[in-house]
Amino acid sequence: MGRLIEARGDELEASTKILQCYRTFFPESQGGVEQVILEIARRTEGEVLTLSQTPCEQSIYSGVKYSAAKRWLSIASCCVGPGLLLRLLKRSPDILHFHFPWPFGDISYLLAGRSRPLVITYHSDIVRQRFLGAIYRPLMRYFLSRADRIVATSQAYADTSAVLSNYREKVEVIPLGISEGDYPLLNHQTLDSVESRFGRDFMLFVGVLRYYKGLDYLIEAAAGQAYNVVIAGKGPEMERLRALSQGLGADNIIFAGFVSDEEKVALMSLCRAVVFPSHLRSEAFGVTLIEGLMNGKPLVSCEIGTGTSYVNSDGETGYVVRPADPDSLREAMDKLWHEPERAVEMGRAGRRRFEALFTAEKMVSSYQRLYQDVLEQRAGV
Repeated sequence: MGRLIEARGDELEASTKILQCYRTFFPESQGGVEQVILEIARRTEGEVLTLSQTPCEQSIYSGVKYSAAKRWLSIASCCVGPGLLLRLLKRSPDILHFHFPWPFGDISYLLAGRSRPLVITYHSDIVRQRFLGAIYRPLMRYFLSRADRIVATSQAYADTSAVLSNYREKVEVIPLGISEGDYPLLNHQTLDSVESRFGRDFMLFVGVLRYYKGLDYLIEAAAGQAYNVVIAGKGPEMERLRALSQGLGADNIIFAGFVSDEEKVALMSLCRAVVFPSHLRSEAFGVTLIEGLMNGKPLVSCEIGTGTSYVNSDGETGYVVRPADPDSLREAMDKLWHEPERAVEMGRAGRRRFEALFTAEKMVSSYQRLYQDVLEQRAGV
């Protein structure tokens, strides 16, 4: 299920207006979905509509125009801000591109979308909020039924999602991608500063500290090992994870907190491997894994039936292990620690895989083709 959309050149007219809509965006939030939105918006000259604690009518981040309505509250990761409805009504894009899941986004489109062409990128099933999910399900189904196209980020997710199985005829597959040119160049001053704080040859996690990231298992796996583990990022699980680390006496776990793009590039350069222990289907792909490939680093990830195992080819670019299993994580990290030449070889294979499959140019060209297909279908061409 799900047709892979292949890039075939920039067919989208330059005047076509695409509005990306999601609950968070840079600079307030710096997750993988936000990075994908930034890449698409920049290369289609589109705009972004979002929510924020610091609203603005219009601003620019990294060359992309965005408008942020006031976020009133967040319930079970669902950001709410009624001002978004008015801003949506004022805009007249050719295509609205919403990123799922975001229940308030569903409501916003149904109330203010004016039946404009709708593309939905389906980043994840709703996994944790089972009770709220049952209440939300009718709205979700109606919203997805209104979409012209639903994009899954991997064939694995398209094949295994019970929700997507109901919309087979409109599901397309476009893997995520990033642009190396959008990352800052590594400079010696930042590299020296980061190395003085964290050393080198550590295992690295980068991301928002959320419940589905499996960091409990990473901390348990790494406690007392010869190598350090650097956890870079902030999020709602930060204090609980710190307490767990302290309780285990895991002095080799280093919480870096928020890191700048320059610091992240330095961390990627200095680490032995990138570890991504997400253990639930909420993790549909993993942009950090692509960043690891781009930087020529071997990967450790978990088999959760999503795109993470498409990015990380087991035995070639790293190791794919059992989810929620500290012993499996430890074994994989130990191999990369004790076999540095093998780690380098896997990193080189990862770099080749990045260049072949996961560039932003490839992803955005596929989206441009999809947008054009939607507009032609709407026009009856």
